[in-house]
Formats: sequence, C-alpha cells, structure tokens
Amino acid sequence: MSQPSRRFAVIFDRDGVLNVDTGYCFDPDKLAWMPGAMDAVARVNRAGAVAVITTNQSGIGRGYYTEDQMHAFHAEMLRQLAAQGARIDKIYFAPHHEDAPEARYRVADHPDRKPNPGMLLKALADFAVPPSHAIMIGDKESDMEAARRAGVAGFFYRGGDLDAFVAERLAALMGTDVS
Repeated sequence: MSQPSRRFAVIFDRDGVLNVDTGYCFDPDKLAWMPGAMDAVARVNRAGAVAVITTNQSGIGRGYYTEDQMHAFHAEMLRQLAAQGARIDKIYFAPHHEDAPEARYRVADHPDRKPNPGMLLKALADFAVPPSHAIMIGDKESDMEAARRAGVAGFFYRGGDLDAFVAERLAALMGTDVS
C-alpha cells in the first residue's frame, strides 16, 4: 500500500511581493514584476507545490477600481507567467473595507481580509495542504499575522531577488533541493 503524497503550498501576497506595489494596482498596462518573481513561481511549480496568491483588495471596496479591473490585472499576471512556463493555481482576494460605498463590500472585519486568516485557510482546504506544509511570503505585518493565525510559517520579504528568497524557504519546507 502506497503512502499518500505530501502536498506543499507557497502562499504569496501580491502587491510588493510578486508585483511592484505602486498603490492600488489594477491597470494591466502598469504591471511590473518584483525581481525574480516569475522565476520564484516557476520554482514552486517545478517543486510540485501549490502556488496561490492571497491579496487584500480594499481598492475595490473603496470604489477606486472594480472587480472586473482587478480580474483583468490578474489575467495579465497569469498570461505573463504562462509565457515563462509558470502558473498560479488560484488567486484569493478580499475586496472589503469598513467605509465601502457599496454595502456588499462594507464589512469592518471580514474573516478573509488579512490579518484575518480566511483566505489562507480557504487555500489550505481547497488544495488539501496541512498548515505545516505551507509557507506565506508577505511584505506586511498583516501577512505575517494572517499566516500565524492560519498556523502557517510566515516569511517577511523586504525586496531583492524573490526567487532566491523562495528557493531557500521552499527547500527547508520540503526537506529537499528545489533547484
């Protein structure tokens, strides 16, 4: 009888980790990648781990841009990644804000909005990954707090080569070389 395969996941924050954070990023024409970001996602894919994004998108709730505009931005990210042989398995987003003009987005403390762990917990459940087999790469304290609340190891990315940053942490997570 064979052992069940172990699943691993890398949960990326979006703005400031994968793409340059210019403030409320939604225009596909202004997408700029962080150094090594596409290579980092490809590395996660080659290792056989799940690659997901969890991103607060309060700009939707605040009325700065629409869900459709955000989806267009994500489609461009996925297109550019695919052109490099990489993929994101799923994108989770939280468009809520306590002062949102639209009632459907007006939630003071939505369980999905980081630092709450809702998006991370959904990703773990959707891909059947135990928290001990996942890491969160984020650039804000809210990312680290969401990871802590989800039982996931959080790593604070402060810029530089994201591929090198992910390589070291992915190898430790999986207990193997992930070149």
